[in-house]
Amino acid sequence: MAADFTDYRDIFLNDRPLMDARAPVEFHKGAFPGAVNLPLMNDIERQRIGTCYKHHGQQAAIELGHQLVSGSVKAERIQAWADFSRAHPEGYLYCFRGGLRSQIVQRWLKDEAGIDYPRIGGGYKAMRGFLIDTLEQATAQCDFVLLGGMTGTGKTEVLVQLRNGIDLEGHANHRGSSFGKRATGQPSNIDFENRLAIDFLKKRAAGIDQFVLEDESRVVGSCALPLPLYQGMQQYPMVWLEDSFENRVERILRDYVVDLSAEFCAVHGDEGFALFSERLLASLDNVQKRLGGERHRRMLLLMEEALAEQGRSGAVDLHRGWIEGLLREYYDPMYVFQREKKGGRIEFVGERGAVVEYLSQRMSRNP
Repeated sequence: MAADFTDYRDIFLNDRPLMDARAPVEFHKGAFPGAVNLPLMNDIERQRIGTCYKHHGQQAAIELGHQLVSGSVKAERIQAWADFSRAHPEGYLYCFRGGLRSQIVQRWLKDEAGIDYPRIGGGYKAMRGFLIDTLEQATAQCDFVLLGGMTGTGKTEVLVQLRNGIDLEGHANHRGSSFGKRATGQPSNIDFENRLAIDFLKKRAAGIDQFVLEDESRVVGSCALPLPLYQGMQQYPMVWLEDSFENRVERILRDYVVDLSAEFCAVHGDEGFALFSERLLASLDNVQKRLGGERHRRMLLLMEEALAEQGRSGAVDLHRGWIEGLLREYYDPMYVFQREKKGGRIEFVGERGAVVEYLSQRMSRNP
């Protein structure tokens, strides 16, 4: 049998293919980017074996497992593992702790398919621990600067231009505001942390030790930032991105109406526009309490009219009405307050080109 592999850094730096032999319920709670779930046992089988182990011990549980995963079920699973192994000869398999389940998968692959496939020592638990350590080390050892700015200034567009930008919203698959939900769901919080850790790992391996983050609240949608990172963000220096009101309205129209409705239609087909409309209206309801009844009713009418026209003709011009209203009456006053509160930490203010240049030079000054 191939020796166990424990170079977790190599696995994540090089995006090694990963076969996850845990049950689906474990996989959905937390997994690694690109890992494929090909379980030894499904959720029901795992539950039955766990109950058997609890009442009758390990040997009885092993015997039950061999009964449940036998015949055609066993043959189908071995075929799936063999297909993955042949397609990804540079990959690895693992279970939760690198114990019995991955040992069985490895042995059956060898005995039944003639494939000696390597397995990861310590399994999922050890790799997850490595990524948690990676996050903690990055937070403790690296320098950070925050990118702030009014809603719609294009902070994400700046981040993705920078070699040292960390796109928290991208990793969370959410745009960060009450209107930030996308047509595709968010990752679990564990998956979000794993993605973030791997991003730090790769950038640090490339020699980067100063990072730019968007100024975020503790949660991005349903994903919570690691607490040490969020606590650091309350003191990091800031760069403030500016843009004209007109440009901001057009950017929000593009991102939250044109692109988002297209995304819903691509994911959901004929139901896409109706689901997009529901999502947009629900997003406005999310800020109803903070808007107040009169303003919410006024914005709601504008939004409903805009959605009706978009549904009829595809035209999106009417959406500018509620966008302009929300910016002037809700978002901008809130961000003006935030800027004043954080003013002592702001070291540079400018529009997109100037901010990109400043942040790039800042990085070169602090190698």
